[in-house]
Amino acid sequence: MENRPTNRLKVILAERRQTNKWLAAQLGVDQTTVSKWCTNSSQPDIFTFSRICRLLNVSMEDMIREVSTTTTDGNR
Repeated sequence: MENRPTNRLKVILAERRQTNKWLAAQLGVDQTTVSKWCTNSSQPDIFTFSRICRLLNVSMEDMIREVSTTTTDGNR
């Protein structure tokens, strides 16, 4: 099974207790667009990415950092 990286936008939205629908409304985009960003099907442009970071009160650096995922046996 392929080990896909965790999507930071999805994680941060959950941490902030916000939804795709909320973010879509804030940005004036369709909810399916945000869903695509959260599943890595597409990515926002840099201007939109900056707006997302401001809305979620997170730095761009934190948004793009890789999340370390460890399996139950201690391996990555």
